[in-house]
Amino acid sequence: MSNQIETDVTIIGGGISGLSSAHFLQKKGLKTVVLEKSYRTGGSIRSARVEGFLVEYGPNSTLDTSPVIHELFSDIGIESQMEYANEQSKNRYILRDGRLNVLPMTPLAFLKTPHFSCKAKWRLFKEPFIGPADPEIEETLAQFVIRRLGQEFLDYAIDPFVAGIYAGLPERLSVKSAFPKLYDLEKKYGSLIKGTILGAKERKKREEVSKQSAKLFSFPKGLQTVTDALSREYERDIYLNSQIRRISKENENFIIHFDDGKNQYQLLSSALLLTIPVYAYGELPGDFFVPLLPTLQKIYYPPVTVVYFGYKKKPECRPLDGFGFLVPRKENRQILGTIWSSTIFKNRAPDGGIALTTFVGGSRQPEIALMEEAKLFDIVFSDLKDIMQLNDKPDVVVIQPWPKAIPQYNIGHQQILDEVEKFEKTNPGVFLSGNFRGGISVGDCIKQSKVMADRIVSELSRFKLKSEAVQV
Repeated sequence: MSNQIETDVTIIGGGISGLSSAHFLQKKGLKTVVLEKSYRTGGSIRSARVEGFLVEYGPNSTLDTSPVIHELFSDIGIESQMEYANEQSKNRYILRDGRLNVLPMTPLAFLKTPHFSCKAKWRLFKEPFIGPADPEIEETLAQFVIRRLGQEFLDYAIDPFVAGIYAGLPERLSVKSAFPKLYDLEKKYGSLIKGTILGAKERKKREEVSKQSAKLFSFPKGLQTVTDALSREYERDIYLNSQIRRISKENENFIIHFDDGKNQYQLLSSALLLTIPVYAYGELPGDFFVPLLPTLQKIYYPPVTVVYFGYKKKPECRPLDGFGFLVPRKENRQILGTIWSSTIFKNRAPDGGIALTTFVGGSRQPEIALMEEAKLFDIVFSDLKDIMQLNDKPDVVVIQPWPKAIPQYNIGHQQILDEVEKFEKTNPGVFLSGNFRGGISVGDCIKQSKVMADRIVSELSRFKLKSEAVQV
């Protein structure tokens, strides 16, 4: 016999998007239930101590870009625990001709840097005088950057930057979808340089900070602090190891049959919010989402593997005086970049030790991410030996593969989102969220969760809900 549950919103997926959505919905007065198929919440966010090292298996940090982030952290009692990156991690390096150069962050530093040629520097001064593209043509990020800034800027600034964020390729990513604020600068101001200056005033009014100037943060015990706090807050409403057996709709209600390996449940819900990766929709039972599957399957998730090296005593190597480094494709290396984790935040390694987090694979070299661990170790160690003059083997090695890591906002992504919106309109009470929509970072997911929660409250306020009061 099934246990009966009634709720306003059933959230499928217990990652940062699902948990944050539950918080904002309950704050508005709606009842929620979160179904998570794994034994734990948090999704790709996972932090753990290994022999005195703090290892981040997924995201390492995020940017303090919006008051919504602080609102959430204040609500769940962790705002005071936020830890901002050390000042010495401000330097960000990019490899060129086998040498690490600091990425210039000011106009004067740009003029002085050896990272860009004189030709590339003069090319940048033309940017304010270049007209906008045809709004009817969707440009890739590569096309956009070459047109406005030139090939060299694409090769030695944007390409490695994209590898570090999306593990993607600028020749495939849509500038409008993947970097909407960059796209809007040209559309609104006609120039990236003009837009950066004038747009800063508008962001200040909205109490938002650009990603270029936002502070990087995490927590002393890692990013899992966020998902752990949310899970504790709503523990009674989270069902782990949930296997959904059937989803149906009767009148205005959704009926979800699921079990957790011990008990069977029948869940009556006014709405469904899905925050699972889009490739997981095909695993859901029945034909409810079948019409949308061909559209969602167009979103590519390349494999990425995290290779973590921990040294209990600092080895001989170049100074770790920055955030880390990124590798352009033109350098023909087998890694995407390395974060100097122990420089960015305190207590990431035992006293006197260091921690390095390297990423391999992505859209650039997906086959490398899928290699066996011994081969991955050799690849990473070889590149770090050459780039960082690092000769000693690490004391701790952690290798975490993500076979389907980050959704790519490639050309055509907006058309996919348009189809998702059509599906939602023809299926009232169904809402799709997650990092394929609204941005891929942890901060983006939190902001998107509040937007989605407000939308759900607005739409469901027209119907009779299980909760007694809803704050619209």
